[in-house]
Amino acid sequence: MMYDAYKVLNSKLYRSIQFKPLFLEIFEMKSVISRVIFAVLMIGVVFTSINAQPMSNIFGMTEVTLRDYLPTDLTYDASIPTPKDVLGFEVGHRHVRHDQLVSYMYAVAEASDRVTIQEYARTYGYRPLLLLTITSPENHARIDEIRENHVKLTNPGVSGDMNIADMPLVVWQGFSVHGNEPSGANASLLTLYYMAAAQGPEIERVLEETVMLLDPSINPDGLDRFAHWANMHVGKNKIADPNHREHLEVWPNGRTNHYWFDLNRDYMPVQHPESRGRLVEFHNWKPNIYNDFHEMGTNSTFFFQPGIPSRNHPLTP
Repeated sequence: MMYDAYKVLNSKLYRSIQFKPLFLEIFEMKSVISRVIFAVLMIGVVFTSINAQPMSNIFGMTEVTLRDYLPTDLTYDASIPTPKDVLGFEVGHRHVRHDQLVSYMYAVAEASDRVTIQEYARTYGYRPLLLLTITSPENHARIDEIRENHVKLTNPGVSGDMNIADMPLVVWQGFSVHGNEPSGANASLLTLYYMAAAQGPEIERVLEETVMLLDPSINPDGLDRFAHWANMHVGKNKIADPNHREHLEVWPNGRTNHYWFDLNRDYMPVQHPESRGRLVEFHNWKPNIYNDFHEMGTNSTFFFQPGIPSRNHPLTP
């Protein structure tokens, strides 16, 4: 089962940087962490399935709650604001705007000693690109040391002598590089709340043994363009007809950035501020796992090729 989870994480669907065998060794040692990472992936899947119908319940109709998304066998720290506390509505009630997303990220970072936040770039539309570091308070106290030791794993001259058993995994979670694939950005709200507020020995162990880097919106300009369109055309009654105006954005739609460039094609040319800023942080950390959360339409099919464990990437520790 653990290897199946590895294949999912390493799939084309999530555009994962390929893992090295070293990661497989760490992954096998930390089964609790693998379950929680898989649970975070499933938050996005659940969000997508719940919202397979358009999010059109803005006139007081029955809406989902956090219990529909998150594990119910855990307790949650009441001092951590929920998305509704900041947004004024439950996740899934309507499409989140980027400014609302930013407000929630900062609110949780201020309330939780598990979370720090930084701005790594600005879009052409002057929207901030954020990276949140989520780990235990003890790891935060020595985060520079953790990062420096982790990056040393890419140096073959010293990596063989390092004790990886005591080194936290580094997991990057990036959401919605295509702005009109909104399940990612909306799921980032739930992911942050879960990691900051969940209580119990399992989440404590995950925080001790993992550093999660959360990028809640890779394409803020596109996300805002899409959210404005969808929220503007939503009605009282849910309409699943793909020909309804709510689901037919005018050109240019929210897929691309301000200059209509598909940022999912910018990982190699690196021409835009979103990609340039993100790759600086990627190489600053060189994470074991890099997840890039996309979304397929409800009427679409997809194929993904599970990764090959022997496939190496020279810059991934």
